[in-house]
Amino acid sequence: MQNLLQELTGLLSLDDRLVSEGRLMKNKVVELALNLDPLLIRHLLKSESMKSHFFSDVDGIFVFDKIKFQKFVSNKKFLPDSFTSYKNKIGLTSESEYLTDSQEVVLSWPYKDCVLEGGQDREDSVRTEIFWNETLAPDQIDRLLSPKALANFRYLGKKYGEYVEEVSAESHLLIKGNNLLSLHTLVKNYEGKVRLIYIDPPYNTNNDSFQYNDSFSHSTWLTFMRSRLEVAKKLLAPNGVIAMSIDQNEAFYLKVLGDEVFGRANFISAVTVQNNPKGRVMDRHFATSHEYILFYSKARLAEELSVRKTAEQLKKDYTEQDEDGSFRTLELRNTHREFGKHNRENLFYPIYVNPADSTVSLEKSKEYHIKVEPIWDDGFEGCWTWGTTKVELEGDLLLGRQVKGQWKIYRKSYATSDDGEAVSRKLKTIWLAKEFHTEKGQKAVDQLVGKGRFRSPKPVEMIKTIVDLATKQDSNDIVMDFFAGSGTTGQAVLELNAADSGNRVCILCEQLDYIETTTSTRLQKVAEPLGQSIIYCELAVANQAFVDAIEAAATIEDLAKIWADMQEKAFLSYRVNPRAIDESRDEFANLSLADQKRFLVEVLDKNMLYVPASEIDDQAYAIPEADKAVNKKFFG
Repeated sequence: MQNLLQELTGLLSLDDRLVSEGRLMKNKVVELALNLDPLLIRHLLKSESMKSHFFSDVDGIFVFDKIKFQKFVSNKKFLPDSFTSYKNKIGLTSESEYLTDSQEVVLSWPYKDCVLEGGQDREDSVRTEIFWNETLAPDQIDRLLSPKALANFRYLGKKYGEYVEEVSAESHLLIKGNNLLSLHTLVKNYEGKVRLIYIDPPYNTNNDSFQYNDSFSHSTWLTFMRSRLEVAKKLLAPNGVIAMSIDQNEAFYLKVLGDEVFGRANFISAVTVQNNPKGRVMDRHFATSHEYILFYSKARLAEELSVRKTAEQLKKDYTEQDEDGSFRTLELRNTHREFGKHNRENLFYPIYVNPADSTVSLEKSKEYHIKVEPIWDDGFEGCWTWGTTKVELEGDLLLGRQVKGQWKIYRKSYATSDDGEAVSRKLKTIWLAKEFHTEKGQKAVDQLVGKGRFRSPKPVEMIKTIVDLATKQDSNDIVMDFFAGSGTTGQAVLELNAADSGNRVCILCEQLDYIETTTSTRLQKVAEPLGQSIIYCELAVANQAFVDAIEAAATIEDLAKIWADMQEKAFLSYRVNPRAIDESRDEFANLSLADQKRFLVEVLDKNMLYVPASEIDDQAYAIPEADKAVNKKFFG
């Protein structure tokens, strides 16, 4: 077998597509084999040993056995690096089996808490963390995604310093912890109840962001997003809407993913936002000055999305006044020339005006003697927008006016509806408002938490617009953001509630450590003067504490101390034999610091990163009694 391995390595090395930085890429080899790549097959047919091993002779025609070839290439003995060789030696890697053979599925980095920082839309955003991937059996995934216990409850805002006794349906929440696991934890209480989800996910601006070769960079990012969007869909109410900010690097891939998860028929619109009017001058060819927001609904919406007009807009647009309030006039004639008497004959009829008081009637009389028809100035026979039945019912909203010697019919449009609600307007799909520029969002954060604490946050006014678009002020609508970043969505909801006496509830999830400094500080400073409060809590950590320590370790000596602590306190994978690891300490010492970190994370049981809510009473987790009480009320 060794000779076959060496010969195959030599043959594959002749194909430049399979070589990166002097090394063969296993993933690419498998990908081309499964796609029956002609050039790869020609390389293999050059060797008699490859022919006899991976091809079947059927009446003189060589048929490639791609499954057998895939098994061979995926074998742990093919192209092992020092890290893989070490894992093989201590027995952490099981014998080579395909996922379809072993009935296992790949769940990629749902537990990785150093996921790219939110707002990855700048050139210096690439981070150096490794993204770990593992193969988990279905029952392991079920356990991994089971609800987690919550801990370290405290109030931000008005009730700062008070004791948290309960998380109610009206409570604003800020949760620290892996966002995928946070979402699954929230499903029990909030499934089918969230009116709006807004997210600003990592943008995957560089192909190396997810530590894969180029062929897998987009699929890796999309798998990361899909696992979160699928549970987000469960959380959305039947009339729920999700809005996703994204730039052009992944916008079109995300559109395809969104169509698959939410249904193509439930795609609402792609809005273009001018976020940097000067453009990014370092970009090639074009200076990018925009990004997108993709809107989807969970099901077909019965009502249109719209925003209420501001006081300034109402004053500008509704300049006339009568006993019923401020109004503006709109011409009753259909202004679209494709509609007219030729295809809307029932909407072509005369309306009669009383010139003394401008009132109208469908019947000609002594008072109502001015005949008006929907005819254009050039003689084209158009049509009205209302039929005769509606004119009979709501004729008091119509009036006749003489314009440049010609009589026309207008209808009154009031600034408020019959129930006192301000009129709404549809938004256009290109947003150019200065308040939506990134620099506005940056200024807001800098003023609250200090400069340099968080870069490129979304503008508050833009998020307010999205919240206003999809929610009602008096209906306890829930707004969620599971890439909370600096907390812009939370600030938008709190300020909008204060402005219109709304009852919206915000639920925010963030997994990076700046939640304790930037996000919490910002929301504390926003909520307190508004007289509102937010409950801060965390997914109760178990093995995640060791993951954090491993990531923070600066030296190999630090990792040695962590490993000693792990053997005593951590939940290790069932595949791990600590004695075998210690017996191979010399080989372990020869690994790079990054590979040592990677290995120590792999030996942890990923199901035990956080404390399962069902095991909250287990004394091993040392959950305080007060936190247990809140959890039991929350989970019922």
